[in-house]
Amino acid sequence: MSDNIRFVQGNEACVEGALYAGVNFFAGYPITPSTEIAEHLSRRLPQRAGKFIQMEDELASMCAIVSASLTGSKVMTATSGPGFSLMQEALGYAIMAEIPCVVVNVQRGGPSTGIPTHIAQGDVNQARWGTHGDHSIVALTASSHQDVFAMTVEAFNISETYRTPVVLLFDEMIGHMRERLVLPEPGEIPIVERLRTSVQEGVDYHPYLPREDGRLPMSDFGGVHRYNVTGLYHDMWGFPSDDPKVVHGLIRHLIDKIENRGNALARYKEFYVEDAECLLISYGSAARPARHIVERRRGRGDRYGLLELQTLWPFPYDIIRQKAAGAKHIVVVEMNAGQICQAVRLAVGQPEKVFLANRMDGEFISPTDIQSILRVIEGKGV
Repeated sequence: MSDNIRFVQGNEACVEGALYAGVNFFAGYPITPSTEIAEHLSRRLPQRAGKFIQMEDELASMCAIVSASLTGSKVMTATSGPGFSLMQEALGYAIMAEIPCVVVNVQRGGPSTGIPTHIAQGDVNQARWGTHGDHSIVALTASSHQDVFAMTVEAFNISETYRTPVVLLFDEMIGHMRERLVLPEPGEIPIVERLRTSVQEGVDYHPYLPREDGRLPMSDFGGVHRYNVTGLYHDMWGFPSDDPKVVHGLIRHLIDKIENRGNALARYKEFYVEDAECLLISYGSAARPARHIVERRRGRGDRYGLLELQTLWPFPYDIIRQKAAGAKHIVVVEMNAGQICQAVRLAVGQPEKVFLANRMDGEFISPTDIQSILRVIEGKGV
C-alpha cells in the first residue's frame, strides 16, 4: 500500500490537513468528540518543531492561539459545542483585531452538555452569530475524510488570505468514523502563506491599512514594528477610536471583506442538479444518506439531485437560488431544528416549496428517515 494512503478517523484527517497547511501551534482542552485532534497533534507537532499546549480551559485555548498567530504562527484549536461557547469572546476579539486562526468544532448534542458522544449539527447558527456585535465569519464543513482534509487546508488558506478566523464545523460521525484518506503530495494543493509587510524598520507601519486587493499585510508582533492591537474600534494604526466615520468604516470592512466574496468563498458539490425536480440540500455527515437517496431514486428514473454545501457561512444565497430555480420542491437534510433550512427559505423565490428532513435526538439520520419525509411531500402532490 502506498505511504500516501491511510485508513483514519475524520479527526485524524483534520490533523493531516492542518499539518499539510503548515500549522505550527495548537492550544486546546480535551472535549468529546474532538479530543483525538489534540492527541494526535500533541505527538506530531513536536516532531516538526511546532508547539502544542494543553490549556486550562477553552477560553484560554482561544486566547493562546490568537496570541501565537500575532507572532507569526499558523494556529489552530479544536473543541465541541460547550467549549465553542466559551471561546466566543476571544473569537470576537480575533474578528475585530483581524487575526488569522482556525477553530475546529466537532459538533455534539446540546445545549449545555447535551449528549457528549452522539451526533448533532446544532452549532450552525452559533458559528455565525455566537459572538456579539455585527461581524461576518467563514464556516466550512465536509462529509468525507478526503473533504475534511481539503477543507482544513482551505480553512488555513482563507484565514491567512483575509486575516480572519475560520470555523471548521464537523460532527461526531465524521470525527469518529474511519475511511480511506489519500494524502496529496507536497505542493499538490496550493498553500497560502502569511502576507508580511514590506515596510522597513523605522518606517511608519499601518497594521490595519488594506492594500488595493483588500489584503492587510502583517508584521510579526515582537519583531521590528511596534503597533497596537485592541478589541476596541480602532483606526489604521490600531489605536482606539469612537469617531463615527472610523467605526462605520471598520464595521463595513469586517463585514464586506467576507460577504462581498460570498461566491468566491463558496465550496460545494453537486449531483444531478441540472434536471432535478426534487433537490436535496445537505452538509456534513447528513449529506451521505442524502446522496444515497438521490442515487437510489435516480436509478428508478426519478429526477432527484443533491447540492452538498461545504461553505455554510457566508451563506451561498446566490448559488442556492440558481441551483434550486428548476426544482419543484427542495428538501433540506440536517441534524438540528432546521438552521440551514431557514437560510435556504430566505434564498429561494418560493420558500413554501422548501421542506425539512431532520433528526435532533442524537441519532444519525438514515435514508429511511429521509424517505419517510419524501413520501409525505409526494403524497401531498407538492
